[in-house]
Amino acid sequence: VQLQASGGGLVQAGGSLRLSCAASERTFGPYATVWFRQAPGKEREFVAVISVIRIMYSESVKGRFTISRDNAKNTVYLQMNSLKSEDTAVYYCEAHETSWSTDWGHYSIWGQGTQVTVSS
Repeated sequence: VQLQASGGGLVQAGGSLRLSCAASERTFGPYATVWFRQAPGKEREFVAVISVIRIMYSESVKGRFTISRDNAKNTVYLQMNSLKSEDTAVYYCEAHETSWSTDWGHYSIWGQGTQVTVSS
């Protein structure tokens, strides 16, 4: 499976963006899929994960971001509302065939990042 992240861009604080993580294969449906982000000079940070049994968010985005999936399109989305300058980062989607984790090292399937820049 290969992942393609898209949807990043420049937005003003308070605005919204929707990121997409498209998979190359239809077997992607049950995979645990996660979004991480990495700001310059900082470590990669867990954002949200969706699996067959769980949806989970970091405290910093809870209530503002929504993760969802459309199995018919082999795509996982991250709807980001009420964006803040501290949300500025490169966002990465990653997946695992059988299990989820908030540790980015757990995931064996990686996509390229998409840049999100929030201006204040």
